[in-house]
Amino acid sequence: MSILEAIVLGVVQGLTEFLPVSSTAHLRIVPALLGWNDPGAAYSAVLQTGTLAAVCLALRHDIAALLGGCLAAVRSGRPYGTPESRLSLLIVLGTVPIVAAGLAFKDLIRGEARRLDVVTAALVAATALMAIAELASLRRQRRTGRPGRHGLAEVRFGDGLVMGLAQCLALVPGTSRSGVTISTGMLAGLDRPTAARFSFLLSLPAVAAAALLEAWQQREEILGSGPQVTALIVGTVVAGIVGYASVRWLLRMLTGHTLWPFIIYRLGLAALLTWSLAAGWVAAPAV
Repeated sequence: MSILEAIVLGVVQGLTEFLPVSSTAHLRIVPALLGWNDPGAAYSAVLQTGTLAAVCLALRHDIAALLGGCLAAVRSGRPYGTPESRLSLLIVLGTVPIVAAGLAFKDLIRGEARRLDVVTAALVAATALMAIAELASLRRQRRTGRPGRHGLAEVRFGDGLVMGLAQCLALVPGTSRSGVTISTGMLAGLDRPTAARFSFLLSLPAVAAAALLEAWQQREEILGSGPQVTALIVGTVVAGIVGYASVRWLLRMLTGHTLWPFIIYRLGLAALLTWSLAAGWVAAPAV
């Protein structure tokens, strides 16, 4: 992989990791459209460490509050006696399904799930879920005067469970981790900004675990030479810088706007990809 490819893929990762458009789909689609080789699931997973650092920086106050609340709860002898400690437990429980699914279906995730026809189907299916969530939020707003429960303290066990299960779908490129988790959070009764904040917090352990596991298991493939290591470092740094700006913008944007712009974009992307496959411009399997 050249430095130019690493920079382009880093920008793509940073822009799309937090936006509900699927970063893994774009890391599969962009190289295919440009005639480059598929960077692979391992490279994509390790590249996410850059955006992992970005979301930790952007949500540092939330993370500090969670850690402080957990420490206070332990000191008081009531490990789950604070809202922060209960929220931390929900994040842990919500991470279990994706870890189990990732280990069980790792060969499928690295192989057939990266086919562009599968990516297209995932784009359409997850977009339908996002549209349903927006319609449900609008109906709730009209009925109660509120789009949903607001604030991380309002996140309940059921919210964490369904969002954790939905996160498993993001193992298929095209789905979008943020898209399906924000949507399921909204369907569970959270408002859009709260669902987004919990979605990003929920992603931290899963992304970190996937990056470490892939880096170790595929170390010869992605860290086998000096140029490969350099490309990975460059891509990760670029992804982190772009990702920080992206997550800050998205959190502000979702305070007063809906997911409909992303829904329209995803449908357009699916149409473009379908056309490209039908015309033979790109091949469905990884090249």
